[in-house]
Amino acid sequence: MSTMTKTTPQPAADDQTSAATTLKSAFNDYVARIRGGDVGSLPAVFGLIVLVTVFSILKPQSFTNSFNFANLLNQSAGVIVLAMGLVFVLLLGEIDLSAGYTAATGAAILGYLMVDKDWPVVPAVLACLASGAVIGLGIGLLVSRLGIPSFVVTLAAFLALQGVVIKILGEGGSFSYSNEFLVNLNTAPLSVTTGWVLTVIGLAAYAAVTYLKNARRRARGLVHQPVLLWAIKTGALAVLVVAAVAYLSVERSRNPAFTSLKGVPQVLLLIVALLVVLSFLLSSTPWGRHVYAVGGNSEAARRAGINVAWIKLSCFLMCSTLAAVAGILIASRDNGVSGDTGGSQTLLFAVGAAVIGGTSLFGGKGKVSDAVIGGLVISVIANGMPLLQATPATVLIVTGFVLLIAASVDAISRQRSAATGRA
Repeated sequence: MSTMTKTTPQPAADDQTSAATTLKSAFNDYVARIRGGDVGSLPAVFGLIVLVTVFSILKPQSFTNSFNFANLLNQSAGVIVLAMGLVFVLLLGEIDLSAGYTAATGAAILGYLMVDKDWPVVPAVLACLASGAVIGLGIGLLVSRLGIPSFVVTLAAFLALQGVVIKILGEGGSFSYSNEFLVNLNTAPLSVTTGWVLTVIGLAAYAAVTYLKNARRRARGLVHQPVLLWAIKTGALAVLVVAAVAYLSVERSRNPAFTSLKGVPQVLLLIVALLVVLSFLLSSTPWGRHVYAVGGNSEAARRAGINVAWIKLSCFLMCSTLAAVAGILIASRDNGVSGDTGGSQTLLFAVGAAVIGGTSLFGGKGKVSDAVIGGLVISVIANGMPLLQATPATVLIVTGFVLLIAASVDAISRQRSAATGRA
């Protein structure tokens, strides 16, 4: 009589081994990309963690309280949105030196129409955005059609727009915003309930969209994330977001009996919305792919049939329109617009935010999220150092040093990419 041996399969153990192997492979691929020069936003994220840790240890009572946390978000909003616009120009290997005063011009037009002409808020805001678009259109035409270097064109616009702002405001003049919506846009919080509802909806939408996108890539045999890695990243993001919302939902008013102050800042909703929409445009549309192609090699892009002039024009148009949005946020924060709006270090901080976040000065590499990460780094320095009794001069020196490090990392990573054939 023959004897048959039946082997019982162990799918659970096999699945665990397969998942661990896949996760290890993904980690090894990530390390290989870093060694090859593709560091992305990693240095900025690491720097942000270090800065927050240092300030939290040195000034735990003043830096880490919920009032300062919310204030930091409001403080950084204008620079972050301005940096978002600059990312599109930097991706081309170009620069826009006029973005700060484009923001001021838009804010001044908004103030003039609402205060002097008594326009309703919606038409006035649309006129503000239109002014940014017109400025971007003019700059883009001169750069893309006439071939004038963007440095020269935007430097001229930088000077001219200062005069425009003074002309609108008058010598030493200013406009104060009285509209409740505009004043609250970058100062007031959402209700606690609204903040939690939007958080749950946002996290659920993010998880669904990223999972389905990854599943489609897997079904088509394209490069995709292991499901376990997707779950880890999504879970980590959820924990971070929930912790931040919970912290912002506690009472942070210094006089709760007089006025209550709790909830996620309203401006954060606008920043997240811009981040989602602009990231989609860059990563999931032909236009976005063409932006990267032109930034990587404009001549090769032209020979491939890409309308290089249109791509350049559209990026300057995008940059100046977003600058007008930033102007509204800055004016909301300052409760009005003056000759100093958009000036001083506003532009430098915005460019620094984009570069520190990981956008290359040489073009072809960067993401909209770089502006958010870099903007937070800039704001943490500007917010935390005065708590250590640092002088404004010291804050500027440290910020310049951080920007220099970011530019050096960018240059080194490009050299490394070229050496390893990843450029």
